[in-house]
Amino acid sequence: MSHSATTEPRRARKSTGGRRATPPRKRRRGRIILVSLLVLVLAAGGTAYWIYSGIDGNIKGVDIDKAIGDDRPEKLPTSGQNVLILGSDSRAGANAKLNTGNVSGARSDTALVMHIPEGRKKAVAVSIPRDTLVTRPKCTKANGSSVASAKRVMFNSIYSQVGPACVVKTVEQMSGVRMDHYVEVDFAGFKNLVDAIGGVTITVDQDIHDTSSGLDLTKGTHKLNGTQSLQFVRTRHGIGDGSDLGRIGLQQEFMLALLTEIQKQDLLGSPVKAYKIADQLTAALTTDSELASLTKLAEFGRSLNGVNPSTMETIMLPVAYDKVDPNRVVAAEPQASTLWKALRSDSTIPESAKKSPATGG
Repeated sequence: MSHSATTEPRRARKSTGGRRATPPRKRRRGRIILVSLLVLVLAAGGTAYWIYSGIDGNIKGVDIDKAIGDDRPEKLPTSGQNVLILGSDSRAGANAKLNTGNVSGARSDTALVMHIPEGRKKAVAVSIPRDTLVTRPKCTKANGSSVASAKRVMFNSIYSQVGPACVVKTVEQMSGVRMDHYVEVDFAGFKNLVDAIGGVTITVDQDIHDTSSGLDLTKGTHKLNGTQSLQFVRTRHGIGDGSDLGRIGLQQEFMLALLTEIQKQDLLGSPVKAYKIADQLTAALTTDSELASLTKLAEFGRSLNGVNPSTMETIMLPVAYDKVDPNRVVAAEPQASTLWKALRSDSTIPESAKKSPATGG
């Protein structure tokens, strides 16, 4: 099957241009930052959610159960909690004016299966590379129309082509792990969040001039506003060899800086600022219908209070370069099956199941 026209191509292998790809451990560290940010703000909301009652309607909900029906893995009593977290990047509406290039709609640029073991405090986050070729199951779109199953579909194309419920169903079919919840964070929504907290300070070790994203920074330390932050996390042509690996490194740096800025905010001591930040964050959230209220999100946040983001283990789904298209990857076996089995049974993940033949290096 051909790839979606709206999906940006990406080189999976190391470029011959001389720049070394970002080490896998460093790249995986960036995945955890998104989860850490979400946990931090939701936990704060769980303590002071009563001041946010006026923004309950910001949160968008998707009825995953209705869309998927009964064609789902069994929920095992020992499987803990499993949450699919997507970081989507919408280029529609006002965001289309921000030098985003010829990319329409929204794409899922980050996908994490967060597993919270039963009775334990250390969580695991499994990242699914967006260029992974998967079998998309038969799905139902939001308008009720049916989409047939298809093989060798790029994972991040499913969101834009069929919708979030189909992404959940695809992950469940490939893993056998039942997703308890779905949380989507609109990456472009961080633009307003950054403005709400007064900007994010970052340091770059080289000049970045990207006519595609509109980013123009000199080497050194800068305090980015919302628009500049959005350009920063989208840039790729102004650094390194132009592949997606450079952008992943910038996204890691930005998310860490954003998390640091939020940690500095006195959310509980400043109700006005807390309200403003919560307003922008909830506007960027889409969840499953069971979480689509501030009360439910607060309860969810409190349930995560025992999870320390700094100790959360992050694992990339083991993948190998596709034999037909080396710019794409496929799940590596038997590592992938072993990994998913450990999550289903809430057991320790063997070290052998964490090793990926394709590293992007």
